[in-house]
Amino acid sequence: QVQLVESGGGLVQTGDSLRLSCAASGRTFSNYAMGWFRQAPGKELEFVAAVTWSAGRTYYAESVQGRFTISRDNAKNTLYLQMSSLKPEDTAVYYCAARGPTYTSSYYQSTQYENWGQGTQVTVSS
Repeated sequence: QVQLVESGGGLVQTGDSLRLSCAASGRTFSNYAMGWFRQAPGKELEFVAAVTWSAGRTYYAESVQGRFTISRDNAKNTLYLQMSSLKPEDTAVYYCAARGPTYTSSYYQSTQYENWGQGTQVTVSS
C-alpha cells in the first residue's frame, strides 16, 4: 500500500488560488495513478481530477476543467492540485487517492482507488 497525506488547504476568497499537495510514502509512487476527490457537507464524494502514473494523461471533472490543474512529481513522491478562480461551490474536504495497475476501470469512480489520504479542508468565502 501507499500512504497519502494531503496539505495546503485553507480559507480563501472567491477568485483566489490555492495549491494542494499530497505526499506519498510506502510503495513505489510512480507505479500508481493518482486522483483528487472532494466531498462537500451533505453531499457525496465527487471526482475532481486524475493523472496517470507517467503523467501522460490527465482527467478532469467538468466543473473544474480550465480552473484546476493536476500534476505529479515522481521524484518527490508528490501529487499536486493547482486550483485557481476558486468559487464558493469548491468548498469541500479534498482527498487524494492512489490506484495500482490492477485497477483498469474509469478514473472517475472512487471505487477504482485503493488508498486514500485523510483529507484537507478548502473553504472559499463569497
